[in-house]
Amino acid sequence: MTPSMFSLRPFLALGTAALLMGASLSAQAFANPPIQMAPQGVEFMCGGQRSAAELAFMERVSPRWGATVEFAVNGAPRGRFDAPVQVSMRNKYNGEHVLQAQADGPLMVARLAPGTYEVQATLGSLTLTQELVVRLGQPGRTLFLWPSNFDIASATLPRQTLAQGAR
Repeated sequence: MTPSMFSLRPFLALGTAALLMGASLSAQAFANPPIQMAPQGVEFMCGGQRSAAELAFMERVSPRWGATVEFAVNGAPRGRFDAPVQVSMRNKYNGEHVLQAQADGPLMVARLAPGTYEVQATLGSLTLTQELVVRLGQPGRTLFLWPSNFDIASATLPRQTLAQGAR
């Protein structure tokens, strides 16, 4: 090797490491759903519908959040839920709205403080209600299970599309 090759070797190694690091960071950022902020100031994240890896990621991080809410259709495979659900969470004892957001995906995690919450999930014209208890150091979890005969496709179409189809 020539002397100039010896002087370039550290730079080549550094460039290769930076390239590999950048590729792994961009792949990881792509797989993680974004953390969002509800108007009430509560952080939440929705996901699990894009891939099995995303569903596994949501399951892996859910114990680190105060609450996990899962959406499913009775009889459907787990994780097969991509309809937008309107979610409303309020403190059961004082009625304070703590989160109002749209969940896009089968899993929603939220940074809720310990307490008891009434959670409503609305899909189309059907609203389901569950109680969710978050204890200090013990996240709460609840499942909203829509009946298998509920027509999710027509429930998620915009109203004007439904009206146009009724001619």
